[in-house]
Amino acid sequence: MSAPYVDVDENLRLLGTAHVATSSVEAVIENIENWKPDVVAVELCESRHKALTSDRRLDKEGLLKVIKEGKAPMVLLQSLLSAEQRKLGLDEGQQPGAELLAAVNAANDAGLKVELVDRDIQTTLKRAWKNMRIKEKFGLLWALMSDEEPDEEFSLNEMLENKDLLSSLMEELREVSPGAGTALIDERDEFIARKISEIRGEERILAVLGAGHLEGVSKLLQEEMTDNKDRIEELSQLPKGGNLIKNISYAIPLLLVGLLGWFAYNGDISSIKENGAYWFLGNFIGAAVMCMIAGGHPIAILVAAIASPITSLNPALAAGWFAGYAQMKVREPTGEDLAEFLKLDSASLFWSNRAGRVLLVTALTNLGSMLGAYISVALIASGL
Repeated sequence: MSAPYVDVDENLRLLGTAHVATSSVEAVIENIENWKPDVVAVELCESRHKALTSDRRLDKEGLLKVIKEGKAPMVLLQSLLSAEQRKLGLDEGQQPGAELLAAVNAANDAGLKVELVDRDIQTTLKRAWKNMRIKEKFGLLWALMSDEEPDEEFSLNEMLENKDLLSSLMEELREVSPGAGTALIDERDEFIARKISEIRGEERILAVLGAGHLEGVSKLLQEEMTDNKDRIEELSQLPKGGNLIKNISYAIPLLLVGLLGWFAYNGDISSIKENGAYWFLGNFIGAAVMCMIAGGHPIAILVAAIASPITSLNPALAAGWFAGYAQMKVREPTGEDLAEFLKLDSASLFWSNRAGRVLLVTALTNLGSMLGAYISVALIASGL
């Protein structure tokens, strides 16, 4: 089977691939050898390019960095989206992005120029998450974490040869979450098309893209897009949002301290004790329960419960960092755990795999701590 392609003109070919297909790797090499491009453009950003070319894998140091930088939710979402490919039966044993690595290697071997034309993966995920409503976020996570088999199974041949089938699967994502669909599909189609448009000229360009982007990108390029660096910068911006939640996270400790200070000024010791108990109880329970749901070790649960009342008073800290670190120390992932998690054959790996559990403990404890702080404030407000 040959991968689908679109010749936009005599100097620009878009090659559609499946990111986990052996046939796609072969098609990339064949097109570079036979079509003889001068430039190979690949659907990669700088970070994914480095990860593939350096054969970088998730290791213990990387896992700790994810915890410290608060990136656990983004890593979980990225892993869930990769797992969805496997759930559809699209896995042929290739590392995701193997055909893109093949394109880079073949281009380097032939002395060809390589251009990276995709948007940064973290930007894409954050924009997708920001665009989603609360209901969509829970719906998407529920759909991705479900181990239910799809109603229909498709072979790679069907996926790559039947554009209508591929389009219908892309539209299913929009149905689950229009906001995520915009960031993951429409925005990336435009970003990739604009980056390719920037390098178009007399040189012969082979662009290696996921087949799901073939139709959208080709349509945009056939419209002869004009260069617009402002639009590319706009699509590259991280979402500004979260101001309301951020402001609340700073306002809650200020209000709490101010309230306790007022009680102290008036000598109302009983109110200090009562409201202080509400604060500790709400935070304690919220973080501990969510850490338990994540399958945290008893020590990690205890750390989550103790840390939450303190970290909720300081927006620069997060209870999940401490709980995740504790989980990592008492149930330290092995190299095999880390490698297995990246395959993510089943959503159950979030609980059964030690690396997955560390990330889940980190993310859910942070969520529980935030909810606990809100509950505590509600309890305190109700008693005023």
